[in-house]
Amino acid sequence: STVMVSCNDSKQDAKPAVKTAKTEKAGNLPNYRYVDLDSVLAKYNLAKDYNEEMMRMQASMESTMKKHETRIQSLANTMQNKMNNNGYLTQESYELDQRSMANMQNEAQKQAATLQNTFDQQVLQAQKNVNDSINAFINDYNKSRGYDAILFKAATLYINPDLDITDEVIEGLNARYNKVKK
Repeated sequence: STVMVSCNDSKQDAKPAVKTAKTEKAGNLPNYRYVDLDSVLAKYNLAKDYNEEMMRMQASMESTMKKHETRIQSLANTMQNKMNNNGYLTQESYELDQRSMANMQNEAQKQAATLQNTFDQQVLQAQKNVNDSINAFINDYNKSRGYDAILFKAATLYINPDLDITDEVIEGLNARYNKVKK
């Protein structure tokens, strides 16, 4: 803002006149809007479907690893029982069981790494698909709106709640996704 001081010859005190910047059309909102991405991700059916898929993959991965753990623990228990009851007649039979357990552990670690890698790739692909879908929708959406900017709410410290188009975007995203899904 600019401060203007008028001086004249009178003995009155000079009073500063403060000039403030206002929009040309008082009362109109700025030509930008914002979207709360957390709300979009929580309510967008594509994101919810991917989230459910990732939860199923996580549960399957945990189940597979639990099976490995159970098999390894079972062999460890068998080995301990054999040792306690003099069940190992030769050093070779004991070493064979040890190698067997080491192989089981290595196999479990390899499979865990493979499953985790696959899961991580699926998560990244799902995130990319959701982001691409949101970006494509926003571009189409804005063609008829003509906003100068559509921001993420999280990128701002404060923004007028009247500029929020989150619900409208979620509704449009879901309408488009549900049409494709059928």
